[in-house]
Amino acid sequence: MVYASHPFDVVGYDGYNYPYAFSIHDFEPITGRVHQPPPVHQTFETDAFVVCSFVPRLYDYHPLAVPAPYNHSNIDSDEVLYYVDGDFMSRNDIAAGHISLHPAGIPHGPHPGAMERSIGKVKTDELAVMVDTFKPLKVTEDALEIADEDYFKSWLDH
Repeated sequence: MVYASHPFDVVGYDGYNYPYAFSIHDFEPITGRVHQPPPVHQTFETDAFVVCSFVPRLYDYHPLAVPAPYNHSNIDSDEVLYYVDGDFMSRNDIAAGHISLHPAGIPHGPHPGAMERSIGKVKTDELAVMVDTFKPLKVTEDALEIADEDYFKSWLDH
């Protein structure tokens, strides 16, 4: 679609002027012989946040590769992940519609057993959207009402 003038050149905004639209189903991620870092999934970037799209893709194809993501801490960003659909290989007991928040500096990664389960897998059919913010998020009272109070325990090996 080509606009006659720049979409931001307006006097008012009614909420229906989307100058940029991108279907997650059209995203083609970069894959490699070994695990690729999260920026290969990045679809949008602003000075306040980035958006990453995790879509169906081939896993790492080196014979000794471990497809599960590595444990890490986001030093400069809060990470929100919305699990849309599919099989989330790095998580146990996560279903479509779940949302997770990993505040800056808090270590996180695959759940117990996920790394081992990922070995030998060829592809993933997951669909998820991640937002990394560059300023701390504030959790609302509405969010606290639906929070899974035991989520932090999901990394414990039962």
